[in-house]
Amino acid sequence: MKFSGTAHVYGRDVDTDVIIPARYLNTSDPAELAKHCMEDLDAGFVAKVQAGDILVADENFGCGSSREHAPIAIKASGISAVIAKSFARIFYRNAINTGLPILEAPDAVEGISDGDIVVVDADTGTITNQTTGVTYQAQPFPPFIKEIIEAGGLIERTKAKLP
Repeated sequence: MKFSGTAHVYGRDVDTDVIIPARYLNTSDPAELAKHCMEDLDAGFVAKVQAGDILVADENFGCGSSREHAPIAIKASGISAVIAKSFARIFYRNAINTGLPILEAPDAVEGISDGDIVVVDADTGTITNQTTGVTYQAQPFPPFIKEIIEAGGLIERTKAKLP
């Protein structure tokens, strides 16, 4: 799995209430959630994201409540992958379950600036900042997580496995 796009960089402790504010949790429609992704942190986020872009954040990304709406909103907004120094545990699992690729790569986060062009090879864990020419290494996905992401999430993978 390869992803390529412009980096959108944010700081530490970006919580799920900022990723998708609670006032929009009356729906689980991905397209509707996408319209409000990150709006309390960056009102222009949705307008500037292009399909395939990469979200980059510091430590503890996705902290806060356990709502699965957060990774759904990110994915539906056009973000193809999230790179962070670390993820809140429940967000990490929710992201995998909804088919959103996420990678922990502290060195990459330090070396990527807002607007850089980034290429992620999730099969090898390689993250390349094409703007600077520097390559970083993250842990590649184990086969079972790769299957879930490639299927579009845990539910889709389970459906595909049923007779």
